Amino acid sequence: MGEVKTPRQMFLWSIALIYVCAFASVYIQIPGLYGDDGMIPVRRLMPKVQRPLLEQFRASPSLLWLGPSLGLEPQHALELICVLGVVLSLGAVLLGLLRDSLVYLCLWALYLSIYNVGGDFLRSEWDMLLLEAGFLAVLVAPFGVLLGCSVCRNHDPVTFWLTRWLFFRLTFCTGVSKLASGDPAWWKLSALSHHLENQMSPTPLAWYVHQLPEWLLRFEAVVLLQCEIVVPLLMFFAPIRRLRLVGFYIQLFLQVGYILMGSCGLLNLLSIALSFSLLDDDHFSSSPAQKKKKKTRTWTQSLVSVLVLLVELCVYVLILFSEVKLFKLQINWEEKTLSSQTDFTEKEFDEHLKFIQVATVWVAVLSFTWEAVAAMLQFVCTRGVMSKLWSLLQWTVMTAAAAGIFALSVVPYTAITGSKVLPVVREAYSAVEKYQLVGAYGVQHRATSVEGRPEIILEGSQDGLAWKEMNLMYKPGSVNAAPPIAGAHQPRLEWVMWQAAQGGHNESLWFTSLVQRLLQGKPQVVGLLQADEAQYPFSKKPPTFIKANLYKYHFTHPAKDKSNPQAWWRRSYSGEFLPVVKLDDPALKKLLEQSGLKEEFPVQPSSDTPVSQALGLMRGQVKGLSGSLVLSTLLATVAGIFLVKAVLSWAFGGRKPKSATADHKTKRPAESTEKSHGASASNRGNKKDNSEDRKLDSEKSPRKRK
Repeated sequence: MGEVKTPRQMFLWSIALIYVCAFASVYIQIPGLYGDDGMIPVRRLMPKVQRPLLEQFRASPSLLWLGPSLGLEPQHALELICVLGVVLSLGAVLLGLLRDSLVYLCLWALYLSIYNVGGDFLRSEWDMLLLEAGFLAVLVAPFGVLLGCSVCRNHDPVTFWLTRWLFFRLTFCTGVSKLASGDPAWWKLSALSHHLENQMSPTPLAWYVHQLPEWLLRFEAVVLLQCEIVVPLLMFFAPIRRLRLVGFYIQLFLQVGYILMGSCGLLNLLSIALSFSLLDDDHFSSSPAQKKKKKTRTWTQSLVSVLVLLVELCVYVLILFSEVKLFKLQINWEEKTLSSQTDFTEKEFDEHLKFIQVATVWVAVLSFTWEAVAAMLQFVCTRGVMSKLWSLLQWTVMTAAAAGIFALSVVPYTAITGSKVLPVVREAYSAVEKYQLVGAYGVQHRATSVEGRPEIILEGSQDGLAWKEMNLMYKPGSVNAAPPIAGAHQPRLEWVMWQAAQGGHNESLWFTSLVQRLLQGKPQVVGLLQADEAQYPFSKKPPTFIKANLYKYHFTHPAKDKSNPQAWWRRSYSGEFLPVVKLDDPALKKLLEQSGLKEEFPVQPSSDTPVSQALGLMRGQVKGLSGSLVLSTLLATVAGIFLVKAVLSWAFGGRKPKSATADHKTKRPAESTEKSHGASASNRGNKKDNSEDRKLDSEKSPRKRK
């Protein structure tokens, strides 16, 4: 693989932008989730008995434990962590100087601090992926930029290779888990039509795609499986550059489709950031001088080009053949449809998966070794003894770190098939598991529901007779409301309720606390449901009774659902999720005991430190605003800053009009400068031509003519 300076910068910039979205999204939801009057107050996690900081960090690595030393309440300490994360990541987005290894290490430590105290609300797959990708950014980013040190970067391909390995694991395991889990919907190729309405945040575009013919949705499921399983196997580590580029654009198109049909999830944004590992600098090179560099090829070079082209064609044919063979694709010309079904059994798939998984590990070992040796040869060519020693030291440290991360990643990667891993590697993985250096993806695949999208609908009442629904901002509620778009915001309450709908309230301990806070009318928790008080039916007085029912939601079909053409959804009652409870209900108290939430934790007196006052003022500025609005404003501001910078750069660094006098005065110096540059260039690159010119001049001299 060639130089990766541009893709590396794109990866680092993308990770910084994703950190901005992640920290800001969590910050908006802290009062309702972890505040003193939130569902799971973070003060519950503070040790009742003061322990040494080092011991506390070993038990649960988090900067939250430094809060008391700074005179901050637990909620303020958590908010400070998020604010610092937003400021640092925003600086890395706007200033290339801040894309330093030390900055990314701070960002990773800050997000790990939130993750370790976040509980169920921060246990999503994209949180784990952000921590792993964020730690790789520490290795990929240059070290010493903030100190003004110019160091060699011969280890760039070695550390940047880890992002390609992570992207492969994420994509391949996501595709494999759909079939390895035995999900009937995926084995029957009908999962996509159900997935469109079952995903966490479907968009209005998902409703329109759902209206496509069934045979077309089945074919799209086949294409999706091919893109997530076969394409990574044949293209991500291919030695042929064009295959990697094709793999990049396939995955880019796939992730953009996910975003358009399922909101802008951080998981998809992280996948796009990791996909830059398939590119190189030559892909972004468009200078005319390089395009004109077309020399006549020798017969050997032409033969190699033909062989490479034949290998590429064989890969494309293999992908198409496997798609037709494995899924029995047949065209019905009369009905103009395409039939498809799986032509292999679960046992055959499991047997081949074990072999393929072991083979991919060895292919990755060979690919990593190639990158490491190529990087080592680069530092050998470095001029100067000290430069060679410094390059050797960098290469040794970074290659050892990359090899260690790769070895650790094999443990979660082989979790699907249960392949054997060296005991030493497994022990090392267990020792660092709490730091989330590597993660498992696709292991906890959730079966696609074919009976509709389960949704928990909260209802409140003042008298127990007239009930009103309390719908959330970012999940289906009213059947006439269009599917909401959360954008880059990650609504944590909606996510856990989406998961709880497939279980019971006994499996979701936070749900009991949610009901209690709504009965108490806590505005912090109510703000998680609806930022606009007008949309909340109990904004003036909290409900006396609350119950929760389970409904099954389906996308409407214009041809079938003609009774209500304005509806986006149709729903049917499925059962009771939580019986009617009130604030002093013994059943509610029993549930609180089971959840471990009945014990009262004293609220610490608010501190008057300057940091606490600044955090209070900042919280007042965003109070009452929705997370999607705050994130959209923040991202629009970033885009505006880049636009202003581009306009100023074009205005002051572009074409500058010159007066005739100035042009006349600077003409001769410019010409002399060009001549000097030309002479120096010719002296460096055309020594043979210069010697011939001197020979001709000597022949023309008078002494020679005589």
